Amino acid sequence: MKIHAFRLTRGMDLKKSIEDYVVEKNIRSGVILSAVGCLYKVNLRCADGVTVKTIDKDYEIVSATGTLSVDGCHIHVSLSDEDLNTIGGHLKNDCLVNVTAEIVLGEFDEFEFSREYDENTGYKELVIKERKDD
Repeated sequence: MKIHAFRLTRGMDLKKSIEDYVVEKNIRSGVILSAVGCLYKVNLRCADGVTVKTIDKDYEIVSATGTLSVDGCHIHVSLSDEDLNTIGGHLKNDCLVNVTAEIVLGEFDEFEFSREYDENTGYKELVIKERKDD
């Protein structure tokens, strides 16, 4: 596994920045190993798969997980506010970094992730293939 680490600064879009990094580094299969930092604007899709909530409030990133590839990223986050109330959901664009966000990614050599539309779910779903030597 190859490890990637980078830091985001105030005003950067958390999801877009991760996706841009994945494309720039040509990560064909990866995962989020760690993400810590804070946001001042949050944009999450709820568990119903439809509702998106935008909240203009400070939150700490307490966890993030996701599958990553140049073909698409699927990321979920948990966030905690000043009263230690925790929310979470599917990360959407326009989640904006407050002071910092420290991101560590793992890249797999053995697999290639892609996303293909699944008519049963209505989403582009993860397809995992063993990677042949290039």
